[in-house]
Amino acid sequence: MTLQSTEEFKRLEEEKNRKKYWRRWGPYLSERQWGTVREDYSEGGTAWEYFPHDHARSRAYRWGEDGLLGISDNHQRLCFAPALWNEKDPIMKERLFGLTGTEGNHGEDVKEYYYYLDGLPTHSYMKGLYKYPQAAFPYNRLLEETKRRTPNDPEFELIDTGVFNGDRYFDVLVEYAKGAPNDILIRLTATNRGHDAAALHLLPTLWFRNTWSWKPGAPKPLLEQVPSPSETESWISARESSLGPMWWVCERPDHFLFTDNETNFQRLFGVSNRSLYVKDGINNYIVNGDLQAVNPKQMGTKAAAYYRRLLNPGESCTVKMRLTDQKPVGNILNEAFDHLFAARQRDTEEFYNHIAPAALDPEAKSVQRQAFAGMLWSKQYYNYVVKDWLEGDPNFPPPPAGRRNGRNRAWEHLYSEDVLSMPDKWEYPWFASWDLAFHCIPLAMVDPEFAKRQLELLVREWYMHPNGQIPAYEWAFGDVNPPVHAWAAMRVYQIDKKTSGQGDLLFLERVFQKLLLNFTWWVNRKDAEGNNIFQGGFLGLDNIGVFDRNLPLPGGCLIEQSDGTSWMAMYCLNLLKIAIELAHHNPAYEDIASKFLEHFLYISEAMRFKMGDNESLWDEEDGFFYDSLHFSNGDHLRLKIRSAVGLIPLFAVETLEVASLFKLPGFSRRMAWFLENRPDLAKDVTCSGRNGVCERRLLSIVTPEMLRRILERMLDEAEFLGDHGIRALSKFHKDHPYRLTLDGQTHSIAYEPAESMTGLFGGNSNWRGPVWMPINFLLIESLQKFHHYLGEDFKVECPKGSGQMKTLWDVGMEISHRLISTFLNDSKGRRPVFGGAEKFQTDPQWKNYLLFYEYFHGDNGAGIGASHQTGWTGLVAKLLQQCGEHCRHNSPSSAAAPDGGPTDLHGSPASGRRG
Repeated sequence: MTLQSTEEFKRLEEEKNRKKYWRRWGPYLSERQWGTVREDYSEGGTAWEYFPHDHARSRAYRWGEDGLLGISDNHQRLCFAPALWNEKDPIMKERLFGLTGTEGNHGEDVKEYYYYLDGLPTHSYMKGLYKYPQAAFPYNRLLEETKRRTPNDPEFELIDTGVFNGDRYFDVLVEYAKGAPNDILIRLTATNRGHDAAALHLLPTLWFRNTWSWKPGAPKPLLEQVPSPSETESWISARESSLGPMWWVCERPDHFLFTDNETNFQRLFGVSNRSLYVKDGINNYIVNGDLQAVNPKQMGTKAAAYYRRLLNPGESCTVKMRLTDQKPVGNILNEAFDHLFAARQRDTEEFYNHIAPAALDPEAKSVQRQAFAGMLWSKQYYNYVVKDWLEGDPNFPPPPAGRRNGRNRAWEHLYSEDVLSMPDKWEYPWFASWDLAFHCIPLAMVDPEFAKRQLELLVREWYMHPNGQIPAYEWAFGDVNPPVHAWAAMRVYQIDKKTSGQGDLLFLERVFQKLLLNFTWWVNRKDAEGNNIFQGGFLGLDNIGVFDRNLPLPGGCLIEQSDGTSWMAMYCLNLLKIAIELAHHNPAYEDIASKFLEHFLYISEAMRFKMGDNESLWDEEDGFFYDSLHFSNGDHLRLKIRSAVGLIPLFAVETLEVASLFKLPGFSRRMAWFLENRPDLAKDVTCSGRNGVCERRLLSIVTPEMLRRILERMLDEAEFLGDHGIRALSKFHKDHPYRLTLDGQTHSIAYEPAESMTGLFGGNSNWRGPVWMPINFLLIESLQKFHHYLGEDFKVECPKGSGQMKTLWDVGMEISHRLISTFLNDSKGRRPVFGGAEKFQTDPQWKNYLLFYEYFHGDNGAGIGASHQTGWTGLVAKLLQQCGEHCRHNSPSSAAAPDGGPTDLHGSPASGRRG
């Protein structure tokens, strides 16, 4: 059997060809809608404070919904999620709790334990787990203890409260399976892990997103209990004008509870409610015993099936439900229900057996599988119409006047109502453009069509600014993220071509045409002095320097950025690569390929201008790239901080096949002209046949000699090379902090392997020592490209001081193995990602459930930052794929190139005759 013959692949093909819409229902429900920009109508843009967690159960959202491991349709008209109560909590558990940036000592943080365990790309099978304490959830203690702690203290986590001591909790397993695109089977299984009997109230809930309160005359949908001929099943009908009729069939509950998804104005603001039954009505009935809080007519826009179960130690209970567009006939939660679930589980095994390389051991396959599950569960319906948000809704008071001068005011054209891949759905429940580019690499391995559509979306006219800027993220669309969209587009194209046997040229061309606009925006807006050195801004690296690079600097100086300029050089080469691919099918693209070659040469020359002079970003004495501070009087000062800023120039590398260039005579002529007539630009940049493979050309900012010097630092375990990857800041700065005094104020940076001590970016990010997966991924890919040209004879010491000489391919594999080891059991049976959390390390009910954190401790690999920042950390799935292929073929030169490129990660055969 092949991948193409699996049932899931057939469903993906039906979706692709618009025969059946298998993706119509999925995990598109956010895990936090409160505290988001969309729901913020405050005067000062204080989103967390304007709509806090305490309001979430009582206040109807305007732009989306949230829930606990829930689902919705792709326009989020109808939503489903389980709700829980343990008879001790002050409120029902309907959504996840966490702290805001101002409440946390290291930024905002979710204070719950939930896991994405499995899933198919069409969401025909999904499995997630939530761990619910049997004691009262310690909301106040989490707030008070965190408030007491300083940035020098570790975060206070839910496990630290003791609420899971004695295993006094319930495991709540949530599973979904599809019988058809609009037929979703639901199974909830609760298990008492404690040593005493405990009561659990299960309240699976179905509700309509409130789309009717905001504008006059908007139709209101209806949920209503309808008669069921079955003695064991109860029905609710769901009617909404655009969705069509649906039926929710439940194992007969104790009873149904109905209310409306309407704001409880009385509780929140002390004014009369507009509706007799309000959003928190079911909570008030269950927790407070308010019998008047639910609708006795058994109708509304929010309904819960109510089951109270007393579970003995180790006992489980299961509740079955089905949400379908076919009116039920007879019992539909019978044996056929179980058989269908079993079939979808078999489909899942079958699909991933063809995705994972056979050479991977079971533990590695489990890590990859959970990484994919996290990627697929992190999709979300994202609705944000900036013009409407700025102006407000007719049925409500207008927003404050200051909004017109505040956040996102220049983005009135942005109209988002799409399913997007989120960094995660609690801390970052909004798209981020450079995060999403990385997401698309592992997503393309299982669902290339979804990955391609994601990349297309952000360059469509209702996202991209008319001036060509790609929106960064919800908190500030105008911020600048690294321009990695072209890289991602080419990588997804290569992965898809390998899978399908045919490249999607239409996708590549559509994205390329829009990226030309974005490239022009970069050139016009971020090269302040027209000298091909770029300022860029913070570029997603948050607090990696001594300044907030998004803000004006002291004394009106500018930072000429090594990373900003290198990202642009990489952008040129990515667009060059795409243009060459398109030129093989349309000669008109040869001209534009020449344009990007020329632009790359100018940037490269600027990066290394006047070697050894302070105006250059390359420091000949140190053998490293630094940012340069440019003062208004013309003076320059290198900021000698050994950080990822100085490694990013390695990303600007590409190899060109001479045989391929022969097929592009126009481009080849212009390239030859540059080599002959502009040696000042081409020197050491377009290497040909020297120390490498003579059938290739190398385009790189970094010469082989410079590469050796940079790698001396990067592969030094006392500097960048950690046990679990390349650190964002050299450990050298632990004992040698960098300090700079300007205008009487001292700015400093020191190595911090874990949480940040600085308040830059709210203390919510740390590029001052931890390991970040996306930077490591690009470094590995760059090393493979250099190896593709330099070959087996070019070796460096790795690690420095070890006496082990390795090819650049093997260096890349070494870094890959270190990254992957973060998630694997070591010789003592402990996973570095869990750090010192003993329960996670040893408890059989915890130790095999993984979290893919935002970043990782620079010394020991412990997960830090957002615990479910699955998105770009999901790149580990691709690294595992490469390692499996490498093990299967034993050597890079014989490895099959799964992506159709020079190496496993990059995309063309790794073999070649040496020059």
